[in-house]
Amino acid sequence: MLGDTTYPWIDIVDRGARAATGLAEFGVNRNDSIALLLRNDPPFFEVTTAAQRLGAYSVPINWHFTADEVLHVLRDSNAKALVVHADLFHGIRDRLPEELLVLVIETPSTIQAAYAIDPILCQVPNDMHSWSDWLSNHPPRNIQPDSVPTAMMYTSGTTGRPKGVRREAASAEQADKLRSTEPQVLGNRPGMRVVICGPLYHAAPIHFARVALDTGTLMVLQPRFDALELLQLIQRHRITGMFLAPIMFVRLLKLPESQRLQYDISSLEHVIHAGAVCPPSIKRAMIDWWGPVIHEFYGSTESGVITHCNSAQWLSHPGSVGRAVGNTTLRILKPDGAEAATHEIGEIFMLRHDYPEFTYHGDPEKRNSIERDGLITNGDLGYLDDEGYLYLCDRVRDLIISGGVNIYPAEIESALLAFPGVRDCAVLGIPDDEYGEQVVALVEPADDQICEESALRAYLKEHLAGYKIPRIIEFRRDLPREDSGKIFKRKLREHYWKDTDRNI
Repeated sequence: MLGDTTYPWIDIVDRGARAATGLAEFGVNRNDSIALLLRNDPPFFEVTTAAQRLGAYSVPINWHFTADEVLHVLRDSNAKALVVHADLFHGIRDRLPEELLVLVIETPSTIQAAYAIDPILCQVPNDMHSWSDWLSNHPPRNIQPDSVPTAMMYTSGTTGRPKGVRREAASAEQADKLRSTEPQVLGNRPGMRVVICGPLYHAAPIHFARVALDTGTLMVLQPRFDALELLQLIQRHRITGMFLAPIMFVRLLKLPESQRLQYDISSLEHVIHAGAVCPPSIKRAMIDWWGPVIHEFYGSTESGVITHCNSAQWLSHPGSVGRAVGNTTLRILKPDGAEAATHEIGEIFMLRHDYPEFTYHGDPEKRNSIERDGLITNGDLGYLDDEGYLYLCDRVRDLIISGGVNIYPAEIESALLAFPGVRDCAVLGIPDDEYGEQVVALVEPADDQICEESALRAYLKEHLAGYKIPRIIEFRRDLPREDSGKIFKRKLREHYWKDTDRNI
């Protein structure tokens, strides 16, 4: 469902099967790539269904990417076809390869309204293939390979161009073992009713949506996250589950109490969050409000789900992201490769043994660079407690070293987010001739709050050691971010580091 329009799953499957026939006739074969430049819209699943029927890779592209980045993904993935929303097509049409099959989807009115898009840009150009018209000219393809690859997700790090995570198709045994842990982590069950809030170009929302489509009865797509609208959707559709990012918790909690208490959220059974460190004060407030339905996992596109933590476990181990799930090896390693002691911070290395092997498409050296002794790292720092619960500290790349002292931005951000006048924030290390780096906090004030630097500094002094308090606090009306709410720290850093002779 998108807005007030319902799309029966049987129709989506039929349209996807028809698209598979057309794509096969064009020359798309097993292990080829089909790119998607789409917002949250039911045709997204028509395209992924077509890819499955062909044994091809679907390649969702972050529509926040620049035209250069989109073109890079198309070239790097060797995409044979691109399915794109009309409003996103105009900015790239003159640069697309001639041999690429381009199919354009009219941008629906619900998405137009959510993003305030000019309706003229949302129409399919007369000289282009309309997705709906094109697939209706083909009969459904009713055969499907025994094993199909997952989507090839492109991740963007702090440096370099986006890299495609290309994973082998799971064997029947691997698929069975992975499915056995899904109810614990994702809460899937027959009859589940879910909302998809995050953008479908991210791995976690796609995976959660796939599980929901396999077992559920209703999936509501939110074109763009809106906290108040989410509460309305939960009440209207008796939603049982969803996947959220921590920043979405923050937005929900900053709604006026009168709005928060106005809606019936008693249908919720299993709410998952991941993707960033969640400040303990925020998570505790969500559990107090929604009850013991909050679950968390730690993982990434590369690693898959590594740990899981339910509400009861978190309340007895505040700040933890849980213990390893399934057939998983989890270790904390020091810079010299030695294993860290309990409660000693180091880099997190892991392997979910039932996950099929992956590589970075076209960049095996990058794949080798994240591996040590058969385990891989997401570049995160953390520690294990005596019971095997994992705690995240920060990203290796975000660690600030000031005067030889390690400072973790996530800890400072957690303190800032608990201040009533702060809507969101980012803490960075910026160049400093004396200390190497100094701490700067970029603060986005809440719309209805007055946020004064003096009051904020006084608050931080009560909650943080002096050396952790930002030397500089800047207020920004808007911080650059993705639809998931994650802030583009790389873009923020570039401003401070571009004129130095050091790398970020």
